Amino acid sequence: MSELVSVNRLDDRDAMVVAPRGDVDMACSPELRVALRSALDKPVPRVVVSFEDVTYMDSSGLATLVEAMRGAKSANKALVLYGLNDKVRAIFEIARLHQFFTIAGTLDEAVATA
Repeated sequence: MSELVSVNRLDDRDAMVVAPRGDVDMACSPELRVALRSALDKPVPRVVVSFEDVTYMDSSGLATLVEAMRGAKSANKALVLYGLNDKVRAIFEIARLHQFFTIAGTLDEAVATA
């Protein structure tokens, strides 16, 4: 992956962590989509998305995450988001997507929730 999105496996927790950085917008969303699909293809029961380094997200980022959530449900896997700042959390709330995603505060909470 590039500097925009990293994908790492937490072997001790049987999870994949996808960590986008900066703005999740039309420029980054295609790469995030590839990273999420790759993580969902791994033989782990959960994929965790870290928003700790995300400063902004637009509707293309939301659409990418909705697509990933559908893919996770189809694969019978958990998709958990964590580390959303107030600005990014507000985007989920405005779109009312906070009701459909599992959102945790920390990585430990995300892995425990999944």
